[in-house]
Amino acid sequence: MTQPVAEPHFLSRDRFCSVARTLEILSDAWIFLVLRESFFGARRFEQFQNVLQLPRNTLVIRLRKLTELGLMHKVSYSAGTTRFEYRLTDRGLDLYPTMLALMKFGDRWLSDALRPPLQLVHSKCSHACLPLVVCSSCKEIVDAHAVLYSAGPGAGSEPRAHDRKRSRRTSDPLILERVRPCSVARTLRIIGDRWSFLLIREMFFGVRRFDAFEANIGIATNILTDRLQRLAGHGIVERRAYQSRPQRFEYRFTPKGRDLYGSLIVMMHWGDQWLSGGRAPLILRHHPCQQEFFAQVVCSACRQTLEPRQTTYQLRYALAS
Repeated sequence: MTQPVAEPHFLSRDRFCSVARTLEILSDAWIFLVLRESFFGARRFEQFQNVLQLPRNTLVIRLRKLTELGLMHKVSYSAGTTRFEYRLTDRGLDLYPTMLALMKFGDRWLSDALRPPLQLVHSKCSHACLPLVVCSSCKEIVDAHAVLYSAGPGAGSEPRAHDRKRSRRTSDPLILERVRPCSVARTLRIIGDRWSFLLIREMFFGVRRFDAFEANIGIATNILTDRLQRLAGHGIVERRAYQSRPQRFEYRFTPKGRDLYGSLIVMMHWGDQWLSGGRAPLILRHHPCQQEFFAQVVCSACRQTLEPRQTTYQLRYALAS
């Protein structure tokens, strides 16, 4: 893969990134939970509150935020009253492939049971299936080693805001799995942290060494050490010595880490469409077919795009009370 040119550290800038913009939304634990329940069919305030057991004010704030972001809209369901349903907009529905890609990774690598929590059934072909991340041009499964990058019309950078609050996630990672066991939530525990995501992104661009990570993303040494240790603990990266005196290491993906690529490029496509004004910061080219592409999520049985209204679920768990 071609590595984008790193900007000099003294410029202290962040490059525009559609994946990061998408994660800014999904890494808010409460927003994620509300979106998840929407895909399970929740529409009304009481449904969200009863299932998620959120404080009323917390739910009010997140529903308002989702409406402001254009992911949901309010629809009156009782004439002459102020009762509303919260329905996903086209922008919100288009997050469905992202949820499926994150679920696929979590099912494969993070499931603590013999079977994943959900079995997808594609009603269009009537088969139980797995979601696959494929090239939009040739429909073949995408591998990170077979993708080339070039700057898109939205490429650029912005000043790095060192004092900006970097994460809105709750400190309790188990909050993401309240009520339901959830493979998407388990994946977000790994990549939903801003610094962990940035490290993973840089590694897909070919960065391997501590000083390069530090320069490219403007991360403090102690935070960098901590996140690399966490990623190693999750089995995402492994450390390899490349110099003995003094001893120095580089960090490379394990097979588990490389399998995150599908999730990232699916999120990138959503961010390109909805958060970048249609001006993608990065253009992907699939080496096997030599075509520019975006990531699609398709049914493993019929290879047709998985749509939320054409997919049902077989639950392999009982809702927590």
